[in-house]
Amino acid sequence: MVKLPARWCRGSPGWLAWVILALAWGATLSVRPLFDPDEGRYAEIPREMLVSGDWVTPRFNDLKYFEKPPLQYWATAAVYKAVGVSEWSSRLWSVAAAFGCLPLVYAWTRRRYGKAAGVAALTALAVSPFFGVVGHLNLLDSGLTFWLTAAVLSFLAAQDCPPGSVDERRWMLLAWGAAALAVLAKGIVVGVLAGGALLVYSVIERDSGVWKRLQVLRGLPLFAAVAAPWFIVVSRRNPGFAQFFFVHEHFARFLTTVHQRVEPWWFFLPLLLLAVLPWLAACVRSLRAGWRDAGAAVAGNIATAARPWRPLRFLLVYCAVTLLFFSASGSKLAPYILPMLPALAIVTGATCKSPLQLTRVAARTVAALVIFIGVGLLIYSARRNNFIPHEASAWVAAAAALSILGVLWVELPRWVHRGTAAVPAHDAAAYRAALGAAVTTILAWQFLLCAYGATPPARSARDLVQSVRGQIPAGASLYSVGQYRETISPYLGRTLQLVAFEGELHFGLDAEPQRRMNLDQFTQHWRAGAPAVAFFDPGVWDRLRRAGLPGRVIGADDDTVAVSRL
Repeated sequence: MVKLPARWCRGSPGWLAWVILALAWGATLSVRPLFDPDEGRYAEIPREMLVSGDWVTPRFNDLKYFEKPPLQYWATAAVYKAVGVSEWSSRLWSVAAAFGCLPLVYAWTRRRYGKAAGVAALTALAVSPFFGVVGHLNLLDSGLTFWLTAAVLSFLAAQDCPPGSVDERRWMLLAWGAAALAVLAKGIVVGVLAGGALLVYSVIERDSGVWKRLQVLRGLPLFAAVAAPWFIVVSRRNPGFAQFFFVHEHFARFLTTVHQRVEPWWFFLPLLLLAVLPWLAACVRSLRAGWRDAGAAVAGNIATAARPWRPLRFLLVYCAVTLLFFSASGSKLAPYILPMLPALAIVTGATCKSPLQLTRVAARTVAALVIFIGVGLLIYSARRNNFIPHEASAWVAAAAALSILGVLWVELPRWVHRGTAAVPAHDAAAYRAALGAAVTTILAWQFLLCAYGATPPARSARDLVQSVRGQIPAGASLYSVGQYRETISPYLGRTLQLVAFEGELHFGLDAEPQRRMNLDQFTQHWRAGAPAVAFFDPGVWDRLRRAGLPGRVIGADDDTVAVSRL
């Protein structure tokens, strides 16, 4: 076995252990292509922000885009300015935010429940299939999860401090600041999740004391100073912003099916099961133990001595509010429940009797899952495409080998010692096992993502753009006809003129109606003879080609046909 730093073996991961975890977490940032649609969108908006120099009004394909707040756009644009536009730089903020949840979970759990609990919580979150996959995509949910988790854990830490103390004030101000950044990450849903959890908890516990400790007179101005300026400035520059952002993107999203993301009420339950599957038994046991949380009375707080503060119960309430809120919503997407996972990992870790046993079960389950998913992906390719890409096979084999290595890492000491009593939870073996299982699992989920990206149909326009880039004349007009493929613009480094398509850019086209172009107008421009390249929906191109539209196909994939006017 590899000898680890002494601090890790004592139960406190040293800097080297965190470096190893970080390197594993970011291993494939530059390997995978940007996936349609979300990764292309969140790579392109910051690129346009940097090019235009307008850091107030987000634009997508050079059209106003107000579906989400700007924190991730700002961060990614800053990364672009420092190191350039690339696949890894476009993902850096979101993937780093997901990774940041690991030390948050470990530090808070260890601080309150001890080293072994901290390691168990860290292991649970690190090996979660759902957290591992979603956390490696360029989405806004990772940033929301990090800042919301930071806000909730800071709030919980404040409740452990004597009322009115300096420590309580500091932790609550940190919670207010993190909540403001969570709003800038994804919107006012933060208030529903955190505020709803606080309301439900205080009603269940019949304890209003927590409301008196929020440091509202100091915290609310801090929250407003961080969160409000952008909303004020963008509203003044764009009169339609407030109605679209607050009404259409929040209330209409929850209350109606206008976003056409309708799913059954139980949609998130299978996803949640998958998320905790490697530690399902420990999680189920933790629900009861966490709800019965004996808690502790806050020192010097006579008013709450009869009602001990129960942080684990609060975290379970927070998870329940999150699950119920999104299950009731008229718009459902898989990543919405990501904020639940750090909280569930904490509750599981805090009530876990043996981190080593949790790691053993998790490693075996992960290996079975990785092999099952990997083989299933290859069978799918064989049946749909009549072949299995060599690249996909290699990634699946590597993922399976790593997951098996994780099992060997965890189990080998026990096999060598044959029947000796289980290593105590505080022993160095538990921490070695946790690090090995975490690293191999983190890499295995990424390798399966790489296999998914290498399996037809094309899930990115990267190969298409690379094949046609040299055939696009300098200064040529670019069109997107009957579709908008989100990953074309970031790979080309240019925006496209939309033709006969609106989709999620409807608001931007309403704000600038002169930017709309129908097929007749496009045909006139196209026939004028100037250098131009159009990216067509295959059905639209076939129809126009049959109608006599001139053009030469210069590239194509499953979703798009690239045609040159020359």
